[in-house]
Amino acid sequence: MSRKPKKGYFVRGKFVAEGSELDIELKAELKGTTESSKSDLKKEMDALQDLGKELLTLRSDLFNRLQLPEILVNALAEAKRITNFEGKRRQMQFVGKLMRRLDEGEVAAINAALTEQKEGSGIEKALLHASEQWRDRMIADDDAVAQWINEAPQTDIQQLRSLVRQARKDMPGAHEANVQESTGQAARKGRAYRELFQLVRDHVMAAHAARLQASAADVDASDED
Repeated sequence: MSRKPKKGYFVRGKFVAEGSELDIELKAELKGTTESSKSDLKKEMDALQDLGKELLTLRSDLFNRLQLPEILVNALAEAKRITNFEGKRRQMQFVGKLMRRLDEGEVAAINAALTEQKEGSGIEKALLHASEQWRDRMIADDDAVAQWINEAPQTDIQQLRSLVRQARKDMPGAHEANVQESTGQAARKGRAYRELFQLVRDHVMAAHAARLQASAADVDASDED
């Protein structure tokens, strides 16, 4: 996918990107506020370096969606591999330098991805809810199991049926349900109940990721055309 051109201007034949270190210095010189600008610049540099550190913790699907410059992607990958304290510190300084080359839109996208990871997106919550519904439907009805297998044939069918059978056995009986109602205590769910949800969730999330990749591929193809 072609990258949009950065906003900026030319000074003495040299391109200066808006928001870059040089841009801030030039504007400070025009305003006669060089010293205060240097302090602001240092804060901005530190903030971007800290943002680079947070990128190291970003989930791969969210990270890949950002489509960051290759040099920054490689620098972050190298930072993950380095275990020496001083070596990692120097590498993160380099990452911070590369972060300052990003435009405002790219920085905003990074912050949005980090927020999505921390808080969970509406789409992710919807997918988790759908996974819960599939699990409960399959425990309640064999037809739902057959429908799941038809829609997700790559599932390990033997494992699926085994988990469904065990989850049904672990469900509280009529007497236990009455006790639960009288005591106000929620029924404890067994291990199979949790593992069935995990199996379904993994397939639902993988299918969603595949759809996103297919959409991105379609966009790339249309851009090339």
